[in-house]
Amino acid sequence: MKKTAVVLLSGGLDSTTCLALAASQGYRCVALSFDYGQRHRVELMQAKKIAAAYQVLRHEVVNLSIGQFGGSALTDDAIAVPDYTGDEAIPVTYVPARNTVFSSIALGLAEVVEAEAIFIGISSVDYSGYPDCRPEYIAAFQAMADLATKAGIEGQGVKIETPLSQLSKQQTIELGLSLGVDYGLTVSCYSANEQGQACGRCDSCVLRREGFLAAGVADPTVYA
Repeated sequence: MKKTAVVLLSGGLDSTTCLALAASQGYRCVALSFDYGQRHRVELMQAKKIAAAYQVLRHEVVNLSIGQFGGSALTDDAIAVPDYTGDEAIPVTYVPARNTVFSSIALGLAEVVEAEAIFIGISSVDYSGYPDCRPEYIAAFQAMADLATKAGIEGQGVKIETPLSQLSKQQTIELGLSLGVDYGLTVSCYSANEQGQACGRCDSCVLRREGFLAAGVADPTVYA
């Protein structure tokens, strides 16, 4: 029987590359997306299109209320999404504990569908200062997952896969293109409008644009 993987799918460039990579490695994929009160909810519409394009086994969209806490430019309208500065400080677009919450729910789903792996499209190279994108964090979560699940206790724990962790945005794009990814389907902007048009100024937009430029390929992003 083919292996099964849960893939965290935001609708952005990195998560779509992860889905394509998991599929290329022979995994049957279960896509998992979150509606957590993010201002760029248009990404969920794209995630559904991407999941359909890859004919995933199922696509779960989980509604969470972590956005009601505020504290992040991605969930709090009172905090503006800043332009990219290159500053290594943790930016206001960091959503407290988001990756921990998402990964924990993915872990539960992985046990239910008997998945061997969870694919997460985080990068410690182009990570914009987020503490929950570091290799140390993933190692700690893997240790927790092995201790906290029935599968882990029985020696058949779920492997946390972060294949983009050590890749630059350029390398990620090159990998995706080699796998036939249509990046025109993806939305990465932190403040994309309802038509999916990107601002071109936030951290995510600038890193994405620079990645396409470095890869020497046309950027399919539609900018407002």
